[in-house]
Amino acid sequence: MSSHREAPEISKDPVADNTDVYAFRSPDRPDSVTIIANFIPLQQADGGPNFYEFGDDVLYEIHVVNRSDRRSGVSYQFRFTTEITNPDTFLYNTGPIESIDDHTHWTRPQFYSVRRVQHGDDEDDDRAGEVLATRLACPPVNVGERSTPTYADTFTDAAVHALPHGRMVFAGQRAEGFHVDLGSIFDLGTLRPFQHLHLISSADAVGVNGAKSLNVHSIALQVPITDVTRDGRMPTDVNSSRSVIGVYASASRRRSKIRHRDREDLDSGPFVQVSRLGNPLFNEVIVPMSDKDRWNALPPTADDEFVKYVAHPELAALLPVLYPGVFPNLAAYSKPRLDLIAILLTGIPAGAIAGFQNFTGTKPADLLRLNVTIPPTASPSKFGLLDEDLAGFPNGRRVIDDVVAIELRAVAGAVLPHVDPTFTADAAAALLSDGTVDDNQPFLDHFPYLGTPNSGSRVRPGIPAV
Repeated sequence: MSSHREAPEISKDPVADNTDVYAFRSPDRPDSVTIIANFIPLQQADGGPNFYEFGDDVLYEIHVVNRSDRRSGVSYQFRFTTEITNPDTFLYNTGPIESIDDHTHWTRPQFYSVRRVQHGDDEDDDRAGEVLATRLACPPVNVGERSTPTYADTFTDAAVHALPHGRMVFAGQRAEGFHVDLGSIFDLGTLRPFQHLHLISSADAVGVNGAKSLNVHSIALQVPITDVTRDGRMPTDVNSSRSVIGVYASASRRRSKIRHRDREDLDSGPFVQVSRLGNPLFNEVIVPMSDKDRWNALPPTADDEFVKYVAHPELAALLPVLYPGVFPNLAAYSKPRLDLIAILLTGIPAGAIAGFQNFTGTKPADLLRLNVTIPPTASPSKFGLLDEDLAGFPNGRRVIDDVVAIELRAVAGAVLPHVDPTFTADAAAALLSDGTVDDNQPFLDHFPYLGTPNSGSRVRPGIPAV
């Protein structure tokens, strides 16, 4: 979770595995949208000597859907190249790395290019992509206090690169910002704060954040809102369809790989999508095991076939079984879950919540939907729309949003009465959480927002490192 090792095949290919996607109006630059796509899940900070890095053979993409047919209107493509500056050592670095441009001791620096593709009205009409930049430097991973001293001051801002027309980009290691009790949730759906009510009961306990002290690799992009709207203008009407964009990220590999004994392997053929992610937990929790790999390979335009899993989610049936007597109303409800279909697949139509909508049409697609006319919240709530914070999930997703609690409550029926007034939510539905708090590295108040990566030499199990 959110999408860490969520499908059988992609769990074997972490370099191409989407873990989280965020999309929000930038709080310190509200005329822009920030989109963050994380990859390479569950990174141990002390994972040397072959530390984590982006794949040179992977096409990473951030897609913006601003049309009613669910196809991307704009895509941003990222390709990486690793250079070996010293072929005679097994080490990532042979001395302190003093700056992002210091390759004296840094043996595996990475660079990347950024391309923007404007998609045409015809499905096969992809207009020539615009190369926004080449050979942008990634920061090193946070090896430790001797190898990468004063990491936050030295590398983070240096790895933020300006792109044409007011865009900014960052690609490199960051601290995991997602928190979840991985060990307990996948132990028969145990929520530690409520485990005395579990079918196999035990004393209640505080949630344990399984993502604490871990890192990810982030591609963060900040662009003017006008860069991603359908007509290139800044919308002002909250109820207009042009005010809503959909966002998802993907990773693709060449169709075939030819392995050689005495020379480099050869990748050939067109790129084929192997991973994608829009809403948190969609493939992780909604799609059953037999369809997870297929879901990862398909675009959102094919999501009609997955509506049945949202309409009758397995987790909604499991909660009354795992917590006997706690969810009687949920157990008795057999209608399709129109509330979840709206949240995850179509967006919420105008009129359901005062001053808000992020509806993209009746055609289902797993997308983060962001209404760009809604300004950032001065004092945001981690519960987003559930706490009347219109700028929070499922209106896009901010780094602070507690998506585990929000989606647990939604699946349990907390918002279902807004769609079906005949349903009364069980009292427990509005209280559910995994009991974890955001005790990861602190977020930044500016781009790229995710915190300083945990240090390999200072990490301890369950203890965040500086």
